[in-house]
Amino acid sequence: MAQTKTLRQRIQAGEVLVALRGSVTMNQQELADVWSKGKYDYIWIDGQHTAFSEEQLVNYCAAAEALGIDVQLRIPHTRHAYLCGRYLDLGFSAVLVPEVMEPATVDDAIAYTYYAQQGRRSWGGSARRGLRSVARGMDRLAYAAWWNDYVVLSIQVESVEAVTNIRQLAKPGVSVVTFGPNDLSFSLEGHPGYPLQNVDDCMRNVAAQLQGTNIRLAMGTATKPEERAKYLEIGITLFQEDPPA
Repeated sequence: MAQTKTLRQRIQAGEVLVALRGSVTMNQQELADVWSKGKYDYIWIDGQHTAFSEEQLVNYCAAAEALGIDVQLRIPHTRHAYLCGRYLDLGFSAVLVPEVMEPATVDDAIAYTYYAQQGRRSWGGSARRGLRSVARGMDRLAYAAWWNDYVVLSIQVESVEAVTNIRQLAKPGVSVVTFGPNDLSFSLEGHPGYPLQNVDDCMRNVAAQLQGTNIRLAMGTATKPEERAKYLEIGITLFQEDPPA
């Protein structure tokens, strides 16, 4: 089978990618039908603000993998960064940690996203991404090496503190910084003296701070294609899109 770029490689290459905002209530056929109606590159699942069971997550990720689709989960809470490995054991290719403000949160996310010697994620889980396909025949060390080059770890910037300290938060092991415009607006409204007065200025500031790194920028809310020009100018290359009506 011909080798293709992984999602992480495409992200790092700066490709403009679009995530379908998915729902874990869909079965494989429903997912295939929705996927066929648009040009999407991966699926984004919101575990922070929607209800789910672990069985739903396992079944959804299995259905997506059967269709060759990578799935990202925004985990339920900032303080659950230590559970990144647990969620990845359910079959996700990528995790997003919301409302990151402190380096210790990123340290936990990195530690439990990556296997040794890059991290300390525990070995195990029959639903893990790749075990059904690309990783067949791999031993423990080979799979761990493959995974450490495959997974996508993202952190979400939703506060003036995160904007100010992004160079301390965007550590090696983080692939994407995602903007949360709504909560960032709350934060700006609570800091009237902050020198950056709007979300767009914050995005530009973060982009400038991360210039020259291998970290890409993402929008954390849905956008339509015609709305993306100004974000592309800022340097954002990852977008989300609602499913077709």
